[in-house]
Amino acid sequence: MSSTNSLAGRTAVVTGAGAGLGRSEALALAAQGANVVVNDVGPAAEEVVAEIKALGREAVAVTGDVGEWSMGDRLVRAAVESFGSLDILVNNAGVLRDKMLFNLTESDWDDVIRVHLKGHAAVSRAAATHWRAAAKAAGGPVYGRVVNTSSEAFLFGAPGQPNYSAAKAGITALTLATAQGLSRYGVRANAICPRARTGMTAGVFGAGANADDGLDILAPERVGTFVSYLASPAAEEINGQVFVVYGDMVALMAAPTVERKFTAADGAFTPEELDSQLTPYFSGRNPYHNYAAFSVAELDTTGVENVAAAN
Repeated sequence: MSSTNSLAGRTAVVTGAGAGLGRSEALALAAQGANVVVNDVGPAAEEVVAEIKALGREAVAVTGDVGEWSMGDRLVRAAVESFGSLDILVNNAGVLRDKMLFNLTESDWDDVIRVHLKGHAAVSRAAATHWRAAAKAAGGPVYGRVVNTSSEAFLFGAPGQPNYSAAKAGITALTLATAQGLSRYGVRANAICPRARTGMTAGVFGAGANADDGLDILAPERVGTFVSYLASPAAEEINGQVFVVYGDMVALMAAPTVERKFTAADGAFTPEELDSQLTPYFSGRNPYHNYAAFSVAELDTTGVENVAAAN
C-alpha cells in the first residue's frame, strides 16, 4: 500500500460499527493498518472486533449509545488507553423514524436528532478536546481526521424523513464548523452522503446488480474504501468538503451560491416593492427549481431504485 494511504500506527474510532456501513468502514480502516475502537449499542461490536483481529490488526469494543454525551469521552479514552492515540473519528451511528411531517411524533423527532446530530457532536467534542490538548503539548499541529455521515436526504429534503433530513443538515453544518475550528490543530473534517445496501436500508433500494468486479453496486465496502482514503495522509488538503459517494463514483458538492440579489431602490423594501421585484421573478418557476439539490439524482447510474434515503 502507498505510504500516503497507509494508516499503520493510527487509531480510529467508528460509531455504529456493529453492522452495515460502520462495519465496512471499520474493516476498511483496519485493512489500511489502523487499530479500531468499535462502537455500537449491542454485542455485534465484539463480532467486528474479531473480524478486525483476523486481519492482523487490534481492536476493542465499546458498547453504548452515542446519544449520551459522556460516550464521547469514553470512546476517546478507550482509543488513548488501548492504543496510545486517537487519529481518526468516523461518526456513523444513526437510527430511523421515518414519518411524514404531519405524522411525526415528539419521540420520532427526538430519537433521530439525539442519535444522529447529538451523537456526532458528543464524540466530535471529545475528540476536539483531545486534539487541541495534544497540539498544545506538541507545540504544533497533530494528525486528526473526522469523517461525518450526512445524507442526500438533506440535499433533497426527503418528504418522508423531515427529522432525518434536519439531522443530516445539522451534521453538515457541524462538519464545516469542525473543519474551521480545528484545522489549526492539524485536524481535517469532511462529510459524506453515502448510499449502501445494509440492514438499515432494507426495502429502500431495488434488487442489486453486481459490477464487473462482482461487488454489489451499492455494497457498503465501496463507501468504506473512500472513508479510509479520507482518513489517510493523502487527504491532507481535503477539509470542509461534502461528498456524495456510492456505486462507482465520488461526487464533490459545490457550496451554495447566490442566484439573484434583490435590492431596495431607497434602502428599505416596502411590501409593494417586494411584490414588484420578487413576484415576477418567481412567476411560472419550476417547482423543483428551489434550494433542494435535485440535480444530484441525475448522478445515479446504479440501475437500482433512486431514493434519497437513509444510510
